[in-house]
Amino acid sequence: MPTSDLLKELRIDRDTAPRRARGRWLAVAVVALIALAVGGWLLRARLAPPVVRTVAARASSTGGAGSVLDASGYVTARRQATVSAKITGKVTEVLIEEGQRVAEGAVLARLDDTEARAQLTLARAQLAQARSQEGEIRAQLAQAERDFTRQQDLFARQLVAAQALDAALAQRDMLRARLANNVEQVRVAGEGVSVAQVQLDNTVIRAPFSGVVIAKSAQPGEMISPISAGGGFTRTGIGTIVDMDSLEIQVDVNESFINRVTAEQPVEATLNAYPDWKIPGSVIAIIPTADRSKATVKVRIAIKAKDPRIVPDMGVRVAFLTTASPAGRPAPAPVVLVPADAVRGAGADAIVFVHAGERVERRGVTLGQAVGAEREILAGLRPGERVVLAPPPTLRDGDAVRVAENAR
Repeated sequence: MPTSDLLKELRIDRDTAPRRARGRWLAVAVVALIALAVGGWLLRARLAPPVVRTVAARASSTGGAGSVLDASGYVTARRQATVSAKITGKVTEVLIEEGQRVAEGAVLARLDDTEARAQLTLARAQLAQARSQEGEIRAQLAQAERDFTRQQDLFARQLVAAQALDAALAQRDMLRARLANNVEQVRVAGEGVSVAQVQLDNTVIRAPFSGVVIAKSAQPGEMISPISAGGGFTRTGIGTIVDMDSLEIQVDVNESFINRVTAEQPVEATLNAYPDWKIPGSVIAIIPTADRSKATVKVRIAIKAKDPRIVPDMGVRVAFLTTASPAGRPAPAPVVLVPADAVRGAGADAIVFVHAGERVERRGVTLGQAVGAEREILAGLRPGERVVLAPPPTLRDGDAVRVAENAR
């Protein structure tokens, strides 16, 4: 190879290094620009007002101003009975079905009465035997009375000895005693017939009062007993009857608000099954005891509108309405409802954020009971004011916010 070519191979190209350096600086510059853009976007997002959803606080469903307290409870029956038999026996016939209306004294079921009928037949036979003996004894006594009379006459004329008179007297007294004993036997036999008749009647199970059958518990062929047999194979009842005219409402009222409830206070009840149906009622009584575990007091409420749609164990919401305030006292403030997720904290620390203008106001409130997905606000909030739903943990009093377009 010529010397000139070898020298060319050993020569350094000074233009390649600057090009590589310029490429590295360009990449660094692009990364820096991206980092600045992301930082600026994050800073802008942090400084921008948070987007929140709001909802208007509403008065309670009973009209707000007329309601001083809401409580939940259940429809109960004051007159309800699981009907059973007085004796142990095998069921031969069941005449009821769920939902059937029965009258007082109606036959619900029958038990096997073979033994009871046999006992009644035996008791009647014993009574007939005792009565037949009574006739025989009365006839003998009548003859003894005549014999004694004749013996007295003969003894008076000294035609018979005193021994004959004494024998006639003894015979009469003996028959009188036998008759008295027989009369008692007839009475006892009659009582035996009555007992046997009661045992026979006990095989027929009747309704103790008029009502509706809500449960059928026995089938033909099963054994039934007034007491539990312990093995689980003997039924203790034929069915359950409820007197629908005895239905009332029982609610648990927080003991902190029981002072708002008085006897005969008007109420308005709403069944969970029929939320648009308002049922008038009134307070029957406040049960004078409190539930320690729930801190509640039970209140009984009369239902003034009887309706077949009202059945036992239905859930019900009761609004206690205002009455004339004694001694000129002002009526309590209306109860408002807000979604439960609009409330932060609990007890004395409970707050909501009220939206006004473009900012929020942190406001302390007094909580009532939970009403489904809502919460009662007893004080600190007025109907119509808008509260923030699920306020962010960073939200503070006076912060600016933006309301979402789909806010309620």
